[in-house]
Amino acid sequence: MNAPVVLDGGDRRCVVLLIELRKLIATLPPGSVVHLIATDPAAPLDLPAWCHLTGHEYLGPVPGERPAYAIGVLAGARPTDAERPWRPADS
Repeated sequence: MNAPVVLDGGDRRCVVLLIELRKLIATLPPGSVVHLIATDPAAPLDLPAWCHLTGHEYLGPVPGERPAYAIGVLAGARPTDAERPWRPADS
C-alpha cells in the first residue's frame, strides 16, 4: 500500500479546501488515500458530504497532533464543478 498523499489545508475554509482537494484528486490514481489537514470546524461535516456527492470514500479522522481526515480516491467518481466543487459538474 502506498503512503497517503498529504494536503495541508492549514486554516483555510472548507470552500477553498474542496477546490484544492478536487484538483489534487484529479491527479491521483484510484486506490490512493489523501490525508487532508484542516482546522476549519466545518471539515468533519463537509468532507463526508462531499465524498457522498462525488462517490469518493470518506475514511474518517486521522489520529495525530493536527486535525486531519482521510479520503479514499475511487474509480468512477462523479465530477464536480471546478469553481464550486460542492456541486455536480452538470449543474
